[in-house]
Amino acid sequence: MSSSVFVEVDHVDRVFNLANGETYIALKNIELKIKQGEFISLIGHSGCGKSTLLNIIAGLDQPSQGGITLEGREVRDPGPDRMVVFQNYSLLPWLSVRENIALAVEEVYRGNTQAERELVIEHHIKLVGLGHAADKRPGEISGGMKQRVAIARALAIRPKLLLLDEPFGALDALTRGGLQEQLMKICEESKVTGVMVTHDVDEALLLSDRIVMLTNGPEAKIGQILEVNIPRPRKRMEVVNHPSYYALRNEMVYFLNTQKRIKLRRAAQKQAPAVISRNGLEKINLDIGFIPLTDCAPLVVAKEKGFFQAHGLEEVTLSREPSWKAIAQGIADERLDAAQMVAGMPIAMFLGMDGQAPVPVNTALTLSRNGNSIIFGKHLYDKGIRTLEDFKASIASSPDRVHTLGMVHATSMQNLLFRYWLATGGIDPDLDVGLTVIPPPQMVSNLTAGNIDGYCAGDPWNSHAINEGVGFAIARSLDIMPGHIEKVLGVREDWAQKYPQTHLALVKALLEACEYCDDRRNRPEILEMLCRDEYVGADPKNIRPGFLDAYNSGTGAEPEMLYNFNQFYVDQTNCPDRLEMLWVMAQMARWGLIPFPKNWIEVADRVLRADVFGQAVRELGLPDIMKARRSINLFDGTVFKADDPIDYLQKVKIKRAVRIEEILIEPIGSQCSIPQPAA
Repeated sequence: MSSSVFVEVDHVDRVFNLANGETYIALKNIELKIKQGEFISLIGHSGCGKSTLLNIIAGLDQPSQGGITLEGREVRDPGPDRMVVFQNYSLLPWLSVRENIALAVEEVYRGNTQAERELVIEHHIKLVGLGHAADKRPGEISGGMKQRVAIARALAIRPKLLLLDEPFGALDALTRGGLQEQLMKICEESKVTGVMVTHDVDEALLLSDRIVMLTNGPEAKIGQILEVNIPRPRKRMEVVNHPSYYALRNEMVYFLNTQKRIKLRRAAQKQAPAVISRNGLEKINLDIGFIPLTDCAPLVVAKEKGFFQAHGLEEVTLSREPSWKAIAQGIADERLDAAQMVAGMPIAMFLGMDGQAPVPVNTALTLSRNGNSIIFGKHLYDKGIRTLEDFKASIASSPDRVHTLGMVHATSMQNLLFRYWLATGGIDPDLDVGLTVIPPPQMVSNLTAGNIDGYCAGDPWNSHAINEGVGFAIARSLDIMPGHIEKVLGVREDWAQKYPQTHLALVKALLEACEYCDDRRNRPEILEMLCRDEYVGADPKNIRPGFLDAYNSGTGAEPEMLYNFNQFYVDQTNCPDRLEMLWVMAQMARWGLIPFPKNWIEVADRVLRADVFGQAVRELGLPDIMKARRSINLFDGTVFKADDPIDYLQKVKIKRAVRIEEILIEPIGSQCSIPQPAA
């Protein structure tokens, strides 16, 4: 199988216009790369858009956004390089088997001689074992034989891509099994690339190199991709007896059952009509919590530049909170309508961390990326510590001394990236050092007093320590995990259900504010706003590095211009992304903060409201493009993939005891709407 990309499905959306003037989004942000000679199965429940995607690849339907390329050329129309085999055979009843196959061959091979065309026809009749029935018409042969004719007709024109839409779905088990074996043999001999839609998990495992599992519609996405690591050539019993067979099968069945649960839960949700207040919104007076950090800028800008008011939110109060714990409590007890949150807080509140009662929280917007540094005290610099390796050696040389390090909240990227960085250097963050929670504004005073040896936080508190001469930046978060998620917008799930138009207006206002923040021409004005006492209240010299000016690490090196140190809008900053939240969940589970949900797709999709984000960008006239399916690359060379986080957790070396639990999730609005571990 070639390693180069043969077929590329590039950010494909399919939107249908309905008779009532509304739209139905069938497929959302489908991205898939297929290698030459690879056989792919598309699987999912009815209505997930499998056949729609197949038709788009075939050129029988057009994507509303994105596109398909075959060998680098865009697919716009049907063509002989792509042949489709449908479930209903699509044979002409008045023609014989030979004549049905000849119809395609005569059309495509017009430049060949009659003798050459006849050789092609007879070869493919023999290939599917229909020599004895070559002169019979479709009404005179069985369903399985008809499907063999359809396959022979498709293969006879030597397509580059064979597309099959549940080709064996209407056949009895015995006939289906025989045809599956024959198709597998033909594909291996012909080296044809195949994409098949199926509902049959065993069929998918038998035939596929990879299985693409789609979530429910509307806005169906790729939920997970399974690599079928069973060697070829394959025989049915050898596949069934392969050590990976049942694990792969169970993974597929589990995914499908999870999606079925989601489908039933959505159908059971009956939302009462919202009471509209003014401006078409249910609620126009909001209290929004934030922490005094440089990356609270979108909230400040939305208020000061009138974005909230422009979207009908007439009375927005920004509540400066003393700690992230206070933010979580403010959302939990409904004192706050919404809040700036650290990345892992929505998932942790949803699952109920540290013995707290679960509070279902949604996030429909990423507010910022990057922006953190790991600051060590100047006393460590004076001891010659410049790198992680130096720090490990220092710990080893003084085993009786415990280095105490600060982080802002257990669910923050500051904690998770700090831990990741330490563990990469062979330092156990729970056994070799002491990590303690300190609110960001108190970091510098604790470092100055000698209560901590270092910390990980966001600015202005990092530059404050550097400018005061008490600390230096030994690492920056954008170097550890470039473009990492940082702060998100969090609201209670029941609040989002009760005030859907208000929630949408809030996301739109903040999205416009994020765009305003990443226009660097606006940064001097934003700096002045942030320095006000009611917001960050910091000296401008501690906000400017990284935000406006070159970043000074306090090591004597030349300050470096980092244009993405504080990132608010560019490079698809804002769309909620399952992969990023999955990494956050995996890291929290790695350190024993939460159980890792076995049904992680269900949990992530319940917390992340990409649908609200999508509606917001469409109403703002912005491109409705989500982040691509990809992997996360970290500074140590680790590649984190979306499709097997449990395998990652099992293989990572330094960790706590990892708990893997299925989380039972009841419908929104029910008396038991909080997630609970399965019995």
